[in-house]
Amino acid sequence: MADDEGTIAVPQSVIEVTAFMPDARNDPHPKLKALRENCPVMRDEMAKTWFLTRYGDVRATVNDRSFVRHPLQSEEGSISRQLIEDDEAPSRTSILFLDEPDHSRVRPPLAKAFYTRINKMKSQIEAIVDETIEAAPASGRFDLMAEIAVPIPVLVIARILGVDEDRLPEFRQWSEDVILGLNPVRTPEETARMETGSIALDTYFRELMEARRAAPGDDLISDMVQLQASGDAPLSDDELVINLGALLVGGNLTTTDLIGNGVWLFLTHPDQMAALKADPGLGAQAVEEVLRFEAPVSATSRILETDKAVAGCPMKHRQVVFCSLASANRDAETFDAPDAFDITVKRPSHVAFGGGPHICIGAPLARMEARRVYQKLFERYPDMRLPEQDLVWRALPFFRGLERLDVEI
Repeated sequence: MADDEGTIAVPQSVIEVTAFMPDARNDPHPKLKALRENCPVMRDEMAKTWFLTRYGDVRATVNDRSFVRHPLQSEEGSISRQLIEDDEAPSRTSILFLDEPDHSRVRPPLAKAFYTRINKMKSQIEAIVDETIEAAPASGRFDLMAEIAVPIPVLVIARILGVDEDRLPEFRQWSEDVILGLNPVRTPEETARMETGSIALDTYFRELMEARRAAPGDDLISDMVQLQASGDAPLSDDELVINLGALLVGGNLTTTDLIGNGVWLFLTHPDQMAALKADPGLGAQAVEEVLRFEAPVSATSRILETDKAVAGCPMKHRQVVFCSLASANRDAETFDAPDAFDITVKRPSHVAFGGGPHICIGAPLARMEARRVYQKLFERYPDMRLPEQDLVWRALPFFRGLERLDVEI
C-alpha cells in the first residue's frame, strides 16, 4: 500500500509481505525494501515472530548454530506453530526441522550419499532435462511450467531414488499431492489428497527399501539401505522414509520455481538472455543471479533456545525469528545495483539456500538442473518469447513461483 506521496508504507506485520496479500504476491520487493530501510528488525505480536530483512542480520542468524528449528520449540501461538499440524511431533520430523543431537546423526550420511549419487548420475540427470525439453511442443504457445518446469524435478528425483519406470505416473501424482502440505490454507479436498498421497508414498518407499535390500540397484535407496546395514547410516526405517519424502517435497517445488522464475527473468531481460547465449560459460553465474534476484524460497525461520540479542535487539527464549531471504538478497549494503538482474556481474554470495547446518541439502541438484535447462531451452528455442498474459504468482506463503508461464515459439 502506498501513501499519498506514492512511497510504500512500512509494513506492520509479516503477513503483509507474504503471498497471502495480492500486492506482495505479485511483487514483494517494494514492501521488503521499506522494511529493510526503516524497520529492519520488526516484532509482529500477532504472529508472535521477529522479522529480519538486512543481509548481515539474516546471514548471521541462519549460520548461528545456537538456534533451534522445530516449531514445537517455539512459543504458543507463533506463526511457526500455526504452519504445522498438531501431531507433527519431533520424532516424526525430517532434517528440515530436526534439532540436535538427531540432526547431526541423520543429515551427514544422507547428504554424503545424496551428493555422491548426484555426481555419479550427472549425465543421466542432464539427459532427463534434454529429453523433457525435446518432448515439449516444437511451435506455437504452451505453458512452460506444465511442460518443462514441473516434470523435470520429479523425473530427476525419481531416477535418483530408483523409482520403477512403470510406477512413474503414480509417483508423479503422489508427489503433487504431498506438496499440498506446504499450503496452510488448503481446502478439505486438498488435505484429503495430501493425506492419501502421503500414505501411498510412504508405503511405496518401504516397498522399495525391502526390494533393494533383497536386490540392490544403482540408486539412492539402495545406497541408504546398504549404509543402514553396515552401521554407517544410523537411521531407522521411519527416519529414512521421512527424509526421502523431505527430499522429494523440498526439492520439487523449489526447483520447479528456480526454472520458471529464471526463464521468466531471461524473457523479460533480453539483454541478459543475449549475454548467456553469447557466453555459455556464464551458465553457473546465471543460476546464482536468478537465485539472488527471485529466489524460490523467500524466508526461513529459527527459534531461540535462550534469551539473547539478535540483530542488536534483545529477544526471548522460544521466540521465532523469520529471516527474509528475498530481502537480504536485495540489500544495497551488500549488493551493487541490487534491483538489477545482471548475470555478467560476479556478486557476493546470496542466501537463497539459507545457511548453517540447515542449508538446503538439495542446492547442488537444483543448480545442476537449472543450469542445464537454461542452456538447452534457449538452444532449442532461440526465438522463444513471452506472449501477453496475466501472470499469476502462487499464493503460497514464504515461496515464490508462477502458477503458469505461457511462452511462444
